Amino acid sequence: MTAFLKLIRVQNLIFLAFIQLIMRQVILMPVLQKYGFEISQNNIPIVLLIIATVFIAAGGYVLNDYFDVKIDRINNPDSVIVTNQISKKMAMTLHQVLTAIGILAGLSLAYLAASPTLAFIFIVIPGLLWFYSASYKRQFMIGNLAVAFMAAMSVLVVAITEMAFLKKEYGDLLYETPIPGQVYGWLGGFALFSFLTTWMREIIKDIQDEAGDREMECRTMPIKWGVKRTKVFIYILSIITIVLLYVANKLYINFEGNMTFSYITYGLVLPMLVMNYLVFMAKNPDGFKQAANMAKFIMLIGVLYAFVFYFLMAKTYGISLFNLFIIK
Repeated sequence: MTAFLKLIRVQNLIFLAFIQLIMRQVILMPVLQKYGFEISQNNIPIVLLIIATVFIAAGGYVLNDYFDVKIDRINNPDSVIVTNQISKKMAMTLHQVLTAIGILAGLSLAYLAASPTLAFIFIVIPGLLWFYSASYKRQFMIGNLAVAFMAAMSVLVVAITEMAFLKKEYGDLLYETPIPGQVYGWLGGFALFSFLTTWMREIIKDIQDEAGDREMECRTMPIKWGVKRTKVFIYILSIITIVLLYVANKLYINFEGNMTFSYITYGLVLPMLVMNYLVFMAKNPDGFKQAANMAKFIMLIGVLYAFVFYFLMAKTYGISLFNLFIIK
């Protein structure tokens, strides 16, 4: 059981489910309440969404280890699970079962929402995971962008799901309100942040795994460009992310006070500068692992801004906070 939980990266799956639940309950709910709408009390859609996302992701992790046995024996010989603790045949069976459950849940969700878009997503993403594990991750930049895109979609699909059910209930009347723009604007912002931070983390991990990747003739960024130029690219991505955070705060986040500005500065920008410092100082895989962990920490802090957003929405528009009390 321990080997299986490590194989599917159970901690990452819990984090993924947490993100989707938070996006629905802490971002979508106050946006809808602001305009007099409510999230449906029917929890079947969010349960199906989390099952679909988590099982497809779990299948992807298993598939990734299935294809990476030789690389992992070089980079992380003590943590190889496939072939050491679980046979390749069993790993492939696990991938197929987990992915099939995820697709079935996703298509069931699409059917309930009457949404071809959702059906398309839950058919294409498993295919993208297959090509990523089998080929894309060994190619220059394509693998990094594929993972970043899937991370962003795991956030954006929450908005797509909720809007599909709202459209089913209210029809085109919904699009005569500011709700679609607000929902896609806020979750799109979180999705973009997820895309950029995931992209940086994947590049850092490529530097960390350079030895095994080079042995297997991969064409990742540090192999094609060299570690120094790849580090510069990470710095550029982090600067772009920081600029976009402050631009978003200036132009689109119109709450009174400096809470969001302070959160961005101390919660996101300073850790990002620390991450850059760790990247700059890193000379070996352990150093780059620290930087990758810092990138993951930044993702978590970014997600937790949702609670600040909920508080500010409740205070500004008199929304009941978690249906418990109103902030004045």
